[in-house]
Amino acid sequence: MFRTALRNVLAHKARLLMTVLAVMLGVAFVSGTLVFTDTLGNAFRHQSAKNYEDVAVAVSTSAGRHDTDTSGISDATLDEIRALDGVAGVTGRVSGFAGAADRDGKLIGEGWSTSGGNFAPGKDGDDPSYTFTSGGGPVKDGQIALDRASADKGGYHVGDTVRVATNGPVKEYSLTGVFTTEDGAVNAGGSLVLFEETTAQRLFLRTGEFQEATVTAAPGASDTALLAEVKGLLPRDAEARTGQALADEQAKQIEDGLGNLDTILLVFAGIALFVGVFLIANTFSMLIAQRTRELALMRAVGASRRQVKWSVLMEAAVVGLIASAIGFALGVGLAAALRSAMGVIGGKIPAGPLVVEPLTVLAAFGVGVVITVLAAWLPARRAAKIAPVAAMSSVHAVASTRSLVVRNSIGGALTLLGTAGIVGGAATGGTDGRVLIAVGAFLALIGIIVLIPLLSRPAIALVRPLLTRVFGVSGKLAAQNAVRNPRRTGATASALAIGLTLVTGISVLGVTLGQAVDRMTTDNIKADYLVSMASGDSLDASALEALRKADGVTAVSPQQSNWLTVGGEQHAASGVTPGDIGRVFALKTVTGSLDSLAEGRIAVDADTARSNHWKTGDTLPVTFEDEKKGEVTIGATYESNEFLSSPVLLPEDLANAHTEVPDIREIWLTTDGGASAANERVVVDALGDNPAMSIMDRQDMRDEFGGFVNLALNIMYGLLAMALLIAVLGVVNTLAMSVFERKQEIGMLRAIGLDRGRIKRMIRLEAVVISLFGAVVGVLLGTFLGWAIGRTIASAIPHYVLVIPWARIGIFLVLAALVGVLASLWPARSAARLNMLTAIKTE
Repeated sequence: MFRTALRNVLAHKARLLMTVLAVMLGVAFVSGTLVFTDTLGNAFRHQSAKNYEDVAVAVSTSAGRHDTDTSGISDATLDEIRALDGVAGVTGRVSGFAGAADRDGKLIGEGWSTSGGNFAPGKDGDDPSYTFTSGGGPVKDGQIALDRASADKGGYHVGDTVRVATNGPVKEYSLTGVFTTEDGAVNAGGSLVLFEETTAQRLFLRTGEFQEATVTAAPGASDTALLAEVKGLLPRDAEARTGQALADEQAKQIEDGLGNLDTILLVFAGIALFVGVFLIANTFSMLIAQRTRELALMRAVGASRRQVKWSVLMEAAVVGLIASAIGFALGVGLAAALRSAMGVIGGKIPAGPLVVEPLTVLAAFGVGVVITVLAAWLPARRAAKIAPVAAMSSVHAVASTRSLVVRNSIGGALTLLGTAGIVGGAATGGTDGRVLIAVGAFLALIGIIVLIPLLSRPAIALVRPLLTRVFGVSGKLAAQNAVRNPRRTGATASALAIGLTLVTGISVLGVTLGQAVDRMTTDNIKADYLVSMASGDSLDASALEALRKADGVTAVSPQQSNWLTVGGEQHAASGVTPGDIGRVFALKTVTGSLDSLAEGRIAVDADTARSNHWKTGDTLPVTFEDEKKGEVTIGATYESNEFLSSPVLLPEDLANAHTEVPDIREIWLTTDGGASAANERVVVDALGDNPAMSIMDRQDMRDEFGGFVNLALNIMYGLLAMALLIAVLGVVNTLAMSVFERKQEIGMLRAIGLDRGRIKRMIRLEAVVISLFGAVVGVLLGTFLGWAIGRTIASAIPHYVLVIPWARIGIFLVLAALVGVLASLWPARSAARLNMLTAIKTE
């Protein structure tokens, strides 16, 4: 039986090609994902170990420039550590935001990834953390060094003048050197500016103090023993760990992060393989239908049902094994290509070999073979149940609609149960509701797949008159062929339905969220511009004053981070400018007046006031953030505004009276004439053309706040493309094998006058009908799921209103029709080129 199975595979190579492609693509996705994440993990773990290989003890603090309560590591402490037995050396580090501008004045790199630190030379004048490719490290104030990637992006060479912004005014520095480093942040695409040590301390902390220190051990010294001694010399808030512990911790973080990526990619690989199941099952169903007499003859000469079934399953296993081998090789190549592509787009990956774990090989081959065998199980079972005499008497026996009664009953029950789960989840809301929707969606999808053969008849019957009227005989025959074998049509349409369900559901949800964010921006903001630090740090108070003095600026208000305690409960508060706050935000007053802010009163979000039983006119005893006690009076309550970072608004003067350094996170402003190139230039000039400051107009705000939705949609579309490609292969496969089965019929049609053009048109229309049928089912189910998931998050997203993206849905349907046309090119050409006399004689 094994030899028979092998001969059958070799005899049907062309007809099994699409199955091989489907399995190959799914396995490539799985193996590529595993190899890629293993390679990344190995590279980053190796880099992490290399970073700490010479570190015996690492000391860290949370000290910051404006944090006077937390001590850094002083020079005196470092001297005491150096004096310990077994210590070979100690290096202190400080770091913070430092953004270098390119020659056009733009920030090099993203704000969060641009950092600065100190150059810490040893006795030999070198800092072991950095390797200079040209020049050397900064040794006095006014000098800097840049990492090589940043220098290349900015077009800088040693000796050039570079404008660098920290949290203060922009300054110009002389570039003394360009370096490379094993620093993970830099290798991940960040930028690094090195300053002379005293300069870095002044910029990021305090002179004579460090935020971190690394201790190297003398030969033979114990890291654990050094750790115990170092701990006794540190300030209260400092933490010390061995270099090995830090390397292990970083490796664990890398593993967790890559594990999440692994899971996401494997989910989409699973979807692709699930779609492939329908193609594989369809292929084996058609192959068995074509070999019915052959199988009957095997039964007649003594083969048992079990042997026939295992013969088909062995064929599937051989096909799965071949497809898995090709897919695995393709996956390894895909992982290598992804690693190279990340380097091209700026995502730096540490050097290292491509990692192919034994488990990855087993997973790839296991998945490919198991999926193929499982998909072929039902066709194999059906083949084994065919009685020899019945099989010999009818080659093309097709299941009748009546024989599908049990199947349709099960499908209907699953669909109803799934629909109830989806509706129940939408009503429940929250995390529990989404779990219920996920279960319901799975059941509904399976139920629809089971019902699709039944649904295909009435659905295609609706379009049959149109096809006949427009395309004549070709259209009529195409509609009849599409429903001739409901199971085959259903399996082909199901693959497209699954893909379109996911794509449509994601589109409905994404477009709805995007428009909610857009409305939120439009309805809540009056300001023309938002100014913030690219790093997310606080703005200097001088920026606020400079904007107030700028020509054409009509209203300016900061959002200054504060807090106050009322009745033992701490409440976040924002220091704002009275009068101007109502001109930069669309605030709807519920009670009182926002003008009362100018009288020293406060305003409170209506929801916060309601939950605390506060009302306008109440005087509250409070403790401010400087621990001083006082009283404040509520002058107004207002409807919540998503762009106000705190539920309590304080007059700016009151906020400043209780904080040493204002923590200004944002500045909102309006200008005379609204946003324009000229007004933006005024704002830029007022801020000293500072590359570290982000200036956004309203459109930029929409793009910023809604951009993640579009990015997520595009990523989802890209990942689902594999599943849709396999669905397309399914259409090609079904048509090609259908043409093979219908050789005699096509020859007869040609003989009675149907020319080659109309034969081609018949096959194309059949493909389009099947594709559109699957697409419509997917669009309907996807829209339903998008609505249900949206209901679970609607309460958390203001301005949420369901949006049906009709334009995108229209594009999906057009693409589905185009898929049908493209998928039919080869089968239609094959059908048209059949020799009619040879075809008529075909058994």
